[in-house]
Formats: sequence, structure tokens, C-alpha cells
Amino acid sequence: MIWRYIIEKIIKTDHHASIQVNWRKVVAGYQNSSVTRSVWQIINSVLPYFGLLALMVISLEYSYWLTLGLAVPAAGFLVRIFIIFHDCGHGSFFKSKKANAIVGFITGVLTLTPYEHWRHDHAIHHASVSNLDRRGTGDIMTLTVNEYLALPRIKQLGYRILRHPLVMFFIGPPLLFIFGHRLPRRDAGKQERFSVYWTNLAILIVVLILAFTIGLRTFFLVQAPVFLLAFSVGVWLFYVQHQFEGTYWEKRESWDFETAALKGSSYYKLPRILQWFSGNIGFHHIHHLSPRIPNYNLEKCQNENSIFKDIKPLTLRSSFKSIRLNLWDEEQRQLVSFDYVKPRLGAG
Repeated sequence: MIWRYIIEKIIKTDHHASIQVNWRKVVAGYQNSSVTRSVWQIINSVLPYFGLLALMVISLEYSYWLTLGLAVPAAGFLVRIFIIFHDCGHGSFFKSKKANAIVGFITGVLTLTPYEHWRHDHAIHHASVSNLDRRGTGDIMTLTVNEYLALPRIKQLGYRILRHPLVMFFIGPPLLFIFGHRLPRRDAGKQERFSVYWTNLAILIVVLILAFTIGLRTFFLVQAPVFLLAFSVGVWLFYVQHQFEGTYWEKRESWDFETAALKGSSYYKLPRILQWFSGNIGFHHIHHLSPRIPNYNLEKCQNENSIFKDIKPLTLRSSFKSIRLNLWDEEQRQLVSFDYVKPRLGAG
């Protein structure tokens, strides 16, 4: 698995090797998936999701405001379904690779995400997170201060638009999931490309079936608000998992796997109900330390081991400060806002 490769290749000194042994022993007991718990999570996520969609169809006869109200919990369940998809991609949801692939494909269709293509890119994300020399695949585009200042003004404007909250969290997510995931990368392998094609075909079949049963208008009135909300929340979760005050970034020669996991990935301490809907993904520091831990074991790993007690949690309230952090300052070794570089722009 890719995480083992990273550990073996990145950790070079005896000191790091001893640290590696310590945390590997700690996480080893939490990496075993449970068929019972995994199947139950599918049941308590997928069935309520379809049930809410059915209620939304019925509610159209009474009030669209009621429909939109039902879209909120439906979006929450769709986010939870994506976490199942995510765990399958890491091979942590089931011990069987085939079972992970089947459930991953089905949940990928529900979330409009091609399983093998996303799985490949996400593995690169885990191998390169917080590495300044390996940005660009499976992550959110983040420039350093010097890179931003070196851009022509028109490209600086483009980057500012891309990082604007309205684009980042409301316009960008549906464009990514609805359109971006329909095309494979140019350098994608055969398996990844066909993953996109088969997912697109499955989505088309589902849409055609619904068009002939409930009608396209009903389908869009019901599904659109669920998708828009779920995709926005999903991108926000991904964003705040690595873009926050005190995060870690480093050049390739100094980059360290353990530090990238524990300091470059947030411990997002959410209210219990939001933690449940987000499938414990807030324990992202542990997830990056060991992607083979299924989501339902992450909290237990956090609570039972003292090595994680010093990790400062990111609260829901404090996380919103991350919205204004857009650039990495290599001198200050921290994320900064566009306001930080205004004086230097004027000087230029």
C-alpha cells in the first residue's frame, strides 16, 4: 500500500525510525475493519438517504420550501456516503479488495465520483500532502507568497477569484463534481480512464430511469439542492483539513511523513451530530497517519492513546478563520491572507 511505501522511503534517520515504530504499534490495533460495522454503516447511510429523496419527491406536491428543508439532512447523508466511498478507496472499509471496489463504484455513482480515478489521485494526495514540491494532484491549489508575487497581474486576479469563498465553496464544488469528474486526466492510466467512463454510463442510466419514472423536472428539483449542499460541505471539509492556522508545509528535502500527518492535517472537533454525518473525518490527523483505519475506529484511536492528546483541535468556530488564508509564506512558515502581500504589491 502507498502509505507503507511513504513510511519506508521518507523516514531515514534512526530517530525517525524509532518514532515510526511507536506510532505504527499504536495504530495497528485500529486498522482492522468489521464487516458488521461496515454493512451497518451502509444501511444507516444509504437507506435514510433514499428515504429522504422519496419524501422530497412527495413534498413537491405541498411546498418546495419543505423539499428544500428535507434537502439538508439528505445532503448530510450524501456526505456520509462519500466517506464510505473514501474508505473503500483506502482499502479500509472491507478487507476484501473486491468488496471495496464494488461498494466504492456504487457510492461513487451516488456521489458522481469515478472510484478508480479518484482513488489514484487521492493516494497521491496522501503521499504528497504538505510537500511544497509535490503540489497539484488531489489537493487544493495553494501558491506561496513568492509564487503569487511573480505572477502577472491577470494571473494574480485569476488566483484571487479561484480562492474567493463564493467560488471555492459554492460555485467550484458543483462544477467539479458534475462536470470535472466526467473527464479523466490526460495522463490517466487505462483503469482510471475506464473508471470515469463506466461511472458516467451508470449515472446516465440512472438519470434516464428517473426521467421515465418521476420526470426530469422532478429529478432536478429534488437532486439539485442535495448535490449543491453536499458538494459544498464536502469541499469545505477537505479544505479545512489542511488549510488552517498552524498547519505544516515543507520542501521535499525536509518534508516528514509523521509531521505532515499530525501537524499538516487538522483535528477538526465538530459537534457530535456533524461528526456523525461527516464520518469522523475530523480526526484527519490520525487518518493521514494511517489511512487503513476505517472511519468508525478513528475516534477510538484518538481517545485511547496519549500520543494524540497534544494535538490542538480546530473547532467549528475557529475553522472559519481559515477562509482568509490563501498563500503560504515560506519565511514566516505559515498561511497568510492576500492582505499580507498588499504592501509588497505596491512596492512592485
